[in-house]
Amino acid sequence: MTLRIANCSGFYGDRLSAAREMVEGGPIDVLTGDWLAELTMFILAGNRLKGRPGYAPTFLTQLEHVLGTCLDRGIRIVSNAGGLDPAGCAEAVRELAVRLGLSANVAHVTGDDLTGRDLDLVNADTGERLAATPLTANAYLGGRPIARALSAGADVVVTGRVTDAALVTGPGIWRYGWGPDDLDPLAGSVVAGHVIECGCQATGGNYAFFQDVPDLAHCGFPLAELRADGSAVITKHPGTGGLVSVGTVTAQLVYEIGGPRYLGPDVVARFDTITLTDDGPDRVLISGVRGEPPPDTLKVAVNYLGGYRNTMTLVLTGLDVEAKARAAEEAIWARIPKESFDAVDVTLTGSGLLRITVMDADRRTAGRAFSAAVVETGLASYPGFHALSPPGDASPYGVYWPVLVPAAEVRPRVWLNGEELPYAASGTSAEPAPVRPAERRAAVPLGPCVRLPLGRVAGARSGDKGGDANLGVWVDTDERYAWLEAYLTAGRLAALLPELAAHRIERHELPGLRALNFVVHGLLGRGVAANPRMDPQAKALGEELRAQVVDVPAALVDNRVDRESGLS
Repeated sequence: MTLRIANCSGFYGDRLSAAREMVEGGPIDVLTGDWLAELTMFILAGNRLKGRPGYAPTFLTQLEHVLGTCLDRGIRIVSNAGGLDPAGCAEAVRELAVRLGLSANVAHVTGDDLTGRDLDLVNADTGERLAATPLTANAYLGGRPIARALSAGADVVVTGRVTDAALVTGPGIWRYGWGPDDLDPLAGSVVAGHVIECGCQATGGNYAFFQDVPDLAHCGFPLAELRADGSAVITKHPGTGGLVSVGTVTAQLVYEIGGPRYLGPDVVARFDTITLTDDGPDRVLISGVRGEPPPDTLKVAVNYLGGYRNTMTLVLTGLDVEAKARAAEEAIWARIPKESFDAVDVTLTGSGLLRITVMDADRRTAGRAFSAAVVETGLASYPGFHALSPPGDASPYGVYWPVLVPAAEVRPRVWLNGEELPYAASGTSAEPAPVRPAERRAAVPLGPCVRLPLGRVAGARSGDKGGDANLGVWVDTDERYAWLEAYLTAGRLAALLPELAAHRIERHELPGLRALNFVVHGLLGRGVAANPRMDPQAKALGEELRAQVVDVPAALVDNRVDRESGLS
């Protein structure tokens, strides 16, 4: 017996047709979607201040396509699209059902919103204490409230801030009756949830070896066939584009993680115990995942208004690009002093783009006063001057501030059709069992080396974890992993990517996945919304690493790599 859980959204803005594709493409039991991210919560807060919904309206658009079919087939729908207003979102779902002539039991989960509480606002990553007033403060809830709603007969469950994996763990608890002490099954469901939470990234999207992915333009969304023991097969509907392989699943597993112990409100999943097995075309079995009791704290995502920012981008072409950049800056700062801003970031890219971002607590200072000063230099600057954007006003930016609160102080509440259901959270009594990480035993090949880009033998995927960046690197054989583990130290990574050298880098080994994960502390400053980098979520960091030329033992280079790198 398996529970087929499909994903139809990996972020606020994902493909609107995905819900219909997943419902009509083959049998499923649960349709899930992830709409929330740290940045999304700030966006929804801004929407709410403007009188707009504090939830994701695109969820309703997708639901209109499939609600009738899901009700007919008994497909349950679970989504975190409730954002900052799960009650309002649930009411909108009920109104939609009435308009469509349907009868649906709609549940929602609250209790995550801690805004206005007297929180200890110590940053969980840096130890700093926040002096500003939070705009939002939402605790990451787990899957058990979702399971309670499903057990009470909910056809649709809408949540606020829950962990992304809770959208899979909750249905797993509902179907299989896992208790708080069923740590291994819970951990397995968390891993499965982590794989499918980002939509097409599990089925070949954003994959390092994208040339191997058939029909990427029509990439199918993923689904997990979750079993009672917590193991799961990751797959997709037949006839859809994309690819499910050990490689694509590995790529998603190393995305936006820290160390091997993946903390959550239901369980700590040990990512160093995961085993991946090819289970046939577009099928990968995840098994062997071990779990530990969850921590006694919950993470709270706090956002506050950091100020205002404005960016102008100039194009530099031809000769003497660096000298032209200096001339452009001198002309701009002569009109508006650089020191008048709280912060200034200037980046000159290798392709000749000069990107200047200013940030200030005063909207007027960072607004047209700055962008107009840039435009005023248009006929008195470097030869070939032109900009990629017209002068504009400053926009507000938020700062993400993670804090911890005792789990006992957060009370999830579950509602069905507007009436509150009895719900009491229960903790685990299990003692941590010894967990032995997976191992790989192979010798580093001896003999001559060849110089080629690291990406010819290794994949990578990177992303953001608040103000930190994560960079996962993996290979496909034990011999290549033995070399990678010995070669790619934290120091070597900083040497290959000098931008990282100023930051503390942690390396974590995941031998079962033949992968290393690096956490670069502080690279992203105050998080995506406040970060002036051109790549504020470090999405391209992995590909930058793969482009670096390194010495690789010739024995690890196959003919395909030879052809791609021009070595033959």
